[in-house]
Amino acid sequence: MLRHCCAGFGGVALAGLLGEQARAAGAAAPHFAPRAKRVIFLFMHGGPSSVDTFDYKPELQRMDGQPLPVDRPRVTFAKTGVLLKSPFKFRQHGESGAWVSELFPHVAGVVDELCMLKSVHGTNPAHGGALLALHTGSTTFVRPSMGSWVLYGLGSENENLPGFVTICPTLGHGGVNNWSSGFLPAVNQGVPLGKANSPAGDVTLRDLHPALPATRQRQQLDFIRRLNEQQLQATGPDRALEARIQSFELAFRMQTQAPGALDLSQESKATTGRYGLDNKPTAHFARQCLLARRLVERGVRFVQCTHSYKWDQHANLEPVHRKNAMEVDQPIAALIDDLKSRGLLDETLVLWGGEFGRTPTAQNQGSRQKTGRDHNPEGFTMWMAGGGVKPGFSYGATDPWGYYAVEDRMHIHDLHATLLHLLGIDHTRLTYRYAGRDFRLTDVEGVVADKILA
Repeated sequence: MLRHCCAGFGGVALAGLLGEQARAAGAAAPHFAPRAKRVIFLFMHGGPSSVDTFDYKPELQRMDGQPLPVDRPRVTFAKTGVLLKSPFKFRQHGESGAWVSELFPHVAGVVDELCMLKSVHGTNPAHGGALLALHTGSTTFVRPSMGSWVLYGLGSENENLPGFVTICPTLGHGGVNNWSSGFLPAVNQGVPLGKANSPAGDVTLRDLHPALPATRQRQQLDFIRRLNEQQLQATGPDRALEARIQSFELAFRMQTQAPGALDLSQESKATTGRYGLDNKPTAHFARQCLLARRLVERGVRFVQCTHSYKWDQHANLEPVHRKNAMEVDQPIAALIDDLKSRGLLDETLVLWGGEFGRTPTAQNQGSRQKTGRDHNPEGFTMWMAGGGVKPGFSYGATDPWGYYAVEDRMHIHDLHATLLHLLGIDHTRLTYRYAGRDFRLTDVEGVVADKILA
């Protein structure tokens, strides 16, 4: 009886209902009143340097060229030398007086909307492990990504669009595992639009069969449904088959809404210009940010935009960090402003950052322009905006040189716990039983950073 009931459930999914997604939505409403309804993650792949962007360190400037006065971590990625001051000028901005480097003049204009997280830290100094930790909570095992956990916990707001979209995702350093649903139902997996090595302007969705009208496509899917129903009746529950069924149904429904969501010609010239879509250096990330806004306003639960793979400056820090920041600065500020003007910022949590920061000590030291910095997971800066966090607020601190998080330390597990809390989810209760134990995004750790809650 149980086998046939499960098979029957697959038939419900085949009929175009929400299937597994409906089950998740029915069983996993927010645990308490959410501050945010959705997330936009602006991922800076490679590791931007905190001491050159948002974590101003006067003592680092003063001690330029001197030895690091504290012990280095037991495990480092590469060998570094003496302290290296930032080559970029910092100024205070906004009513909050937040220090922002000259690399981000546009973001500096919206700094009063930002909640700086200056004490984030992890445990892995390598890109692959650090990316997996940031995206899935684990550095070594295949686990569901945070976008998948969010979708599993809250369900989708629009059955005709994916609940989790990743735009131009990286295929390196963990690849698809960074947006995989892991052992969660496959309907919670991220849907990639484009890829890292292609311009965001190439992002498109293909019809299931462009030569056939929708009525014929529907007939084809109904025929496949009957075949799959027979398979499920014969073999019993098959999660992979049910996931494939749901993907067919979602792909069919997406044909009605997805093209409109991706059509930026519907935006005014003033809007596209504000994002930087008409400027070649900013166009790629501008398109991602504008697509993210269009997707979240249509009910997509989690959207990731990736600036990849550009921030790994072991050498040539000054010219390349300057170029990287120029490509994303205007689009990020425009996204914050646009969300706020449309009344979306209060219920959309924007998260910015990379998989780690960079050392305050020099690597490949030569001329000032050619010198770089090594990976540093011991203490780095990310920031949040909207979604119930305190605007114009700074949380935590690193040591005087920017190497170690020392005040209100926020581990990656704490970051995930806080993100889920802002969405109305108790991270200790968002679990999924697999292989004989209950799993969660934060594993057996995670503390909510209550101080940042508005």
